[in-house]
This record gives sequence, C-alpha cells and structure tokens, in this order.
Amino acid sequence: MFDRTMSTLHPEHSIRASHGLLSASDLTVTLDGKTLLDIPSIRIDAGGPTIVMGPNGAGKSLLLRLLHGLVLPSRGSIFMQGDPLDAKRRRRQAMVFQSPVILRRSVRANVEFALAAHGVPRARRRSEAIRLLTVAGLQDKARQSAPSLSGGERQKLTVVRALATRPEVLFLDEPTSNLDPASVMAIENLIMNASAEGTKIVLVTHDIGQAGRLGEDVLFLHQGRITEQTPLQAFTVSPKSQEAAAYLSGELLI
Repeated sequence: MFDRTMSTLHPEHSIRASHGLLSASDLTVTLDGKTLLDIPSIRIDAGGPTIVMGPNGAGKSLLLRLLHGLVLPSRGSIFMQGDPLDAKRRRRQAMVFQSPVILRRSVRANVEFALAAHGVPRARRRSEAIRLLTVAGLQDKARQSAPSLSGGERQKLTVVRALATRPEVLFLDEPTSNLDPASVMAIENLIMNASAEGTKIVLVTHDIGQAGRLGEDVLFLHQGRITEQTPLQAFTVSPKSQEAAAYLSGELLI
C-alpha cells in the first residue's frame, strides 16, 4: 500500500535496534494509591502484529496509551528504537480507539485532514485520500458526511485515516468490537495489508480467533502486570502462565 525507503543501518542505529522498536523500563502507573500498571520491562520488536490480551481491567488500553504518549507514567521511561518517546517520535505512531473518533465533515475530508497534518501538499491530498478510501471500499462515500456512516464504515474510516499518516507503529484498541462479520473482515484486511507493508501493529483484542488470524506474538496482561509474552502458536497451544491458561479455558479472572 505504501512506499518505504530502506537504508543501511549505521552502527549507532544497530545499537538502538537492540532495544526493539518499542521498549519501556520500570513502567508504573498509580492512581489514588492504587497501582494500575506495574511493568519492570517490556520490549516490542518490529515484524508481525503483536496481540495484547487479558481480562477486562488488566491494563491493556492503558498500556497502549502509555506507549503512544497519551498518558504519562507515574514512574519509568518509554523508548522508540532506543530513543526516549517524544513529540517527534509520536508523530511516527498512530492510534485507533474502540469507539470511532471522526470529524464532522465529509469522509474524504477526514482523510485529507490527516494528510495535511503530516505535511502532504494540498495538490496531492485529494488523489491520495481517494486512493486510500478505495483500498477500504469507501470511495463511493467520499462526499458523504462521515457521521452518517454505519458503525463499521466509521471504524474503517478511522483505520484508513490513521494509515494515511504512514505510521511506523499503529496501535489498535479493540477496533472491531461489536461490528458485523463483514466489517470485521474489511478492517482485518486493512490491518494485514498495513502489516505487510511494514507498519508494526499492536492490537488489543479479546477475540482469540482474531488473534490467530492476525497475530505473530501475544503479550498477556493480568492485574496490570505482564504474565506472558510469547509467539502466538505457543500461547494458544501451551501458555506458560497460569493466568493465560485460565483465560484461554474460559475461566473468570479477577
């Protein structure tokens, strides 16, 4: 979908690569004396999609917001390719929330807004927006008011708008929750295409079937802690942690 320029890594870049694409150390979030997240270390590498799973309240959404810089940790540091996460590096990321966030303008204008924010010249915005909408099957609705779209169409639009920025990392927080099967398939296709083109996907989902269709590895959270990070196949066949095994067997975790 997108063109990416590849270059030879300099020695200092090789050192940074040893930290992974995303990493954090001593990561803690506390609120009113309660620890919501406690992660001594985490590393997410480039490659196929990383699936974030766990019961409700485990801290999955909070972790994504931290890694995207939307929430500041009470303690700890977050890095992107070995460098501290700052405003410049955040611009190389994008995030899609469970509930679609759209602008009160046309479908095409929603995408053009993202393109403009990332410096795409005005002369190229319309054609690029139409190209992206065509990939998502929304080209016939380009002039339609975005708020008038169906739930699945709105979520497709938010994914397309996020991908318009050509992010290195795309965070997705249950993007297909409560959508019909056709919309789920369409959004999963967008995710798979983006991953194939080099965008790192970090996806929160409760759907083990979706995890199997999209994921390369799984990061499992329980009570604000990572109990397991392992390749997807190993996770589904033989989880290492008791919490993950209980979750996969359908037990209620508290």
